[in-house]
Amino acid sequence: MKNLIAIIGPTGIGKSRLGLSIARTYNGEIISADSRQIYRYMDIGTAKPTRQEMREIPHHLVDIINPDESFSLADFSDIAGRTIEEVAGRGKLPILIGGSGQYIWAVLEGWQIPRVEPDAGLRRELESRAANEGTGSLLAEIARLDPAAAERVDCKNPRRVIRALEVALAGGKPPVVKKPLYDYLAIGLTTPRERLYEIIDQRVDVMIQKGFVEEVKWLINKGYGPAMPSMSGIGYTQIAVYLAGKTSLEEAIKRIKVESHRLVRMQYNWFSLNDERIQWYDIMQTGWLEQTAKLVERFIQ
Repeated sequence: MKNLIAIIGPTGIGKSRLGLSIARTYNGEIISADSRQIYRYMDIGTAKPTRQEMREIPHHLVDIINPDESFSLADFSDIAGRTIEEVAGRGKLPILIGGSGQYIWAVLEGWQIPRVEPDAGLRRELESRAANEGTGSLLAEIARLDPAAAERVDCKNPRRVIRALEVALAGGKPPVVKKPLYDYLAIGLTTPRERLYEIIDQRVDVMIQKGFVEEVKWLINKGYGPAMPSMSGIGYTQIAVYLAGKTSLEEAIKRIKVESHRLVRMQYNWFSLNDERIQWYDIMQTGWLEQTAKLVERFIQ
């Protein structure tokens, strides 16, 4: 099996920095497993690598579709699989980086994912139900049709709930875990929760300073409205509400930070600190970067 490095962990922890370091040292290329960095024009709010970083080290699955195009877990799995094969075929080290649990484990565990194409009419109906009744009835229906899916879905994200019900109503089966295709090393980055929240809050403030409000305004003016799935991500939703005059910028920034903290808690559900498949490193501990380098060197020898 081909070697694959996976760098995982919560948002804001420094996964990209480690990935770039490994890529420089071991002739690697980076495959993004971020469900937002796939969209063009959405740069600041998704914390994309800089143009200089992408010129220095090839990055894949970044800026591959427009914000009004659809993209599924099955799409990601297919493209990521082909990309890993291409990178390894050139004698390079594939490095998978991201905080999207489904994206990461779909690759590492070799998920076989059923395809259920989006149904625009059904989505409008379910969106109307969610707006009028909340997502409770939709979640109950998912639980009746597919209890396992009901346990996995982010119940606080209406779009994820609607998609899960769409799949369940179409008779879609949950992903099947098959034999892994790669010999992988999973490196997890972590730090005490309160310190991580501080890092995230500082990053949000920097995003605002870099022009995040202007980025969202530009997207909306180009026709990429808040109703689109691409614009439902943390940050874009809250800034769109501010631009619509429904809240203050100060409150929008506060909501971004609160939702980012909630995302961290969800990510730790996907990447458990007790998971023996993951080698965890605390970024506040002295020497962690050198330790990961030695681990990678042993793995690829």
